Amino acid sequence: MQYWLGIDCGGTFIKAGLYDQNGKEQGIARSNLDVLCPEPGWAERDMAALWHAMAGVIRALLGTTGIHAGAIAGVGISAQGKGLFLLDKRRQPLGNGVLSSDQRSRRQVEQWRDQGMLRRIYPLTRQTLWTGHPVSILRWIKQHQPERYAGIGSILMAHDYLRFCLTGQLGCEETNISESNLYHMSERRYDAALAQWLGIPEAIAALPPVVGSSDIVGAITPQAAEYTGLLAGTPVVGGLFDVVSTALCAGLHDESRLNAVMGTWAVTSGIARDITGDESYPYVYGRHAETDRYIVHEASPTSAANMEWFARQWGLTDYSLLNDAVAALPKAAGSVLFVPFLYGSNAGRGMSAGFYGLQSYHQRAHLIQAIYEGVVFSHMTHINRMRQRFPRAGALRVTGGPARSRPWMQIMADVSGLPVELPQMEETGCLGAALAAMVGTGLFTDFAVAQHMLSPALTLITPDRDAQAAYQDKYHAYLSLIQALDGLSRPVSSDRCFSC
Repeated sequence: MQYWLGIDCGGTFIKAGLYDQNGKEQGIARSNLDVLCPEPGWAERDMAALWHAMAGVIRALLGTTGIHAGAIAGVGISAQGKGLFLLDKRRQPLGNGVLSSDQRSRRQVEQWRDQGMLRRIYPLTRQTLWTGHPVSILRWIKQHQPERYAGIGSILMAHDYLRFCLTGQLGCEETNISESNLYHMSERRYDAALAQWLGIPEAIAALPPVVGSSDIVGAITPQAAEYTGLLAGTPVVGGLFDVVSTALCAGLHDESRLNAVMGTWAVTSGIARDITGDESYPYVYGRHAETDRYIVHEASPTSAANMEWFARQWGLTDYSLLNDAVAALPKAAGSVLFVPFLYGSNAGRGMSAGFYGLQSYHQRAHLIQAIYEGVVFSHMTHINRMRQRFPRAGALRVTGGPARSRPWMQIMADVSGLPVELPQMEETGCLGAALAAMVGTGLFTDFAVAQHMLSPALTLITPDRDAQAAYQDKYHAYLSLIQALDGLSRPVSSDRCFSC
């Protein structure tokens, strides 16, 4: 029996999972990851500690499953997109890695927008300008840490760095590096003109070759084998941007479905064969694991992490009690509105979170219901835009922790008016990474075949038409509140990082 190892490196956890040839999970190991905030708005990760954490979850997984390392046929890594992980010219970590949630380059991004840079680069990159992009962080380092900038040897993203730790081989995986603003989307190559326009022409020389998701980039080195417990020589593939990994596992393969991911980030994605040329809105494209397709998506950090924060403040650990509390209340009847912007906004700059409409008779259950609803209302910002790009989408596949909450998913169906399909699978990041390894080692000829093999069972939730009308009224009240708050918002400042 052979097995495939999938590693998922996210914003707060790193996980490792083992799967057989049918995609059946044999075990999962996970470990917390620290976010370092040395300055307000910064979000960093100790690169050596990240490598240590990955090695630790691999060793733990092998120990708990009892599966011999020699039975592992291949390794893949899925990771959070964007951000920046630098190596120096001796291939050693160059400072901390910078995460996609980092905000230090905000002024630079605003300056680029004011200069019309988005109009210049978008036809080539199909990316917006954002603080979490590698180019934004690189430009900030060049301006504020010139010695560090001069010492750059290799520009990587998170899973590229972890793959390098395992194999000693450098490469930038395509589904992730295609969203760096250094990559010409239609021509599938780095573009030196982009780096020149963005004021970082030196970056092109530090970019490793582009590698595919299922390309075998290298093999486990003897040093990595000793550290992780894996067998030296085990092949390691390029891996995946976690948004692509989730879409694969959710079964997205054409324009008939959208995937909504509910986690720290609210993500809506769809699969397209072509880049449309007449878009009035700058949709974000990226290369898909299948070379003839693109993933189209948009996101904001406005999702279920808001509920996790609330649960921590109240000491709530049994999420079934939260669901029971919401299910016991009339649908859409409460007057409380919640703006889910604890970790960022998808409305106005500087907007933060809050409850509105509280009165003395309200209880904790009303606040929980308002959070469930507010998170869905915020997701609708992305879902509505994506439905304009994918007008044939007739259902919404939802993944992430809230997909286990029937009341929350019923709200999603009632507000969106779309049937909600819930794939019955866990840990899509690990599984998607393992699928990449399965394709790369020849178990499947391509990702379409691998995806067909999975064919997860679906739980279907249909909209309640009576509740849908009531929810439309409440959703419009939410939009009116957002509009009013936008005029009052100020840039968030702090002398410490409350999200860490």
